[in-house]
Amino acid sequence: MPDPRSFNDASAAMAVDAIAHLRDVLGPGLVAVIADTTVLEVTTWASGAAAPSPAKRPLLIAAESLVNQLLEVDDAEVVRAWFMGMNPQLDDDSPAEAIADGRIRQATAAAHAFIQGG
Repeated sequence: MPDPRSFNDASAAMAVDAIAHLRDVLGPGLVAVIADTTVLEVTTWASGAAAPSPAKRPLLIAAESLVNQLLEVDDAEVVRAWFMGMNPQLDDDSPAEAIADGRIRQATAAAHAFIQGG
């Protein structure tokens, strides 16, 4: 049986990598919106000095997944704008706000619609 502590450590490490990638693409402010935290905390997470709480990790990992999917069809500037912009498929919330609210499925559907529609 796997040691649950190692799973948690691996999950935390994956989240730290995701945060560094998100910070590079979206900027620390937008990552802070997604995780409902401060820019300072995002910077600390991205440096590896601390890890996000288990409750925040799924939000960050989902956001990184969407970033990666969107980067396959557009550049980082467009991806960042998409995460910030009002989205009619999300009741005019931004995808970043939707993810922060836990509406990951809806944000994923909006990303897929954007990818299909350009």
